[in-house]
Amino acid sequence: MLRIAVSGVVAAGLSGLLALGTAAPAGAWAGPEADVAYHGRVALAGAQLRIWLVPENDGPSALANATLRVRLSVDLADRQELPVGCARAGLREVVCETGPMALHGRGRHIGMALGLRERVSEVVVRVDTWWNGGATDRDSADDEHVVLALDTGDAYAF
Repeated sequence: MLRIAVSGVVAAGLSGLLALGTAAPAGAWAGPEADVAYHGRVALAGAQLRIWLVPENDGPSALANATLRVRLSVDLADRQELPVGCARAGLREVVCETGPMALHGRGRHIGMALGLRERVSEVVVRVDTWWNGGATDRDSADDEHVVLALDTGDAYAF
């Protein structure tokens, strides 16, 4: 996303301006460019959903940090033991920091055992980038995943 400083205020928007080849307005700052992606697996057994994932950065710039979001189609249990760097963001959402990602490098490995409010036969898990450290990502398709996990205990990869 392109950010333009206007009298000390940062205005967000105009995300396609540079991508279309139009010259940036005076004072524009596009930030670094990075290609964040997530790879992992999910498994549902009873009322527990296990998620393992690894954030990756294919460049062309390193990132100091980013935040990924995991959204579920069902409610989380009231009490959760989340790993360091993760926080609950709603009834069905958890966000986690990736940690630094070097050019062509990986962030920290994230593993969660999420308790669900009740046992379900299936859950849809959506993984995407919530905040990318101010970077431009021209290929966001590889950091947006939708996975259907059935209550079999089997791991579904993405």
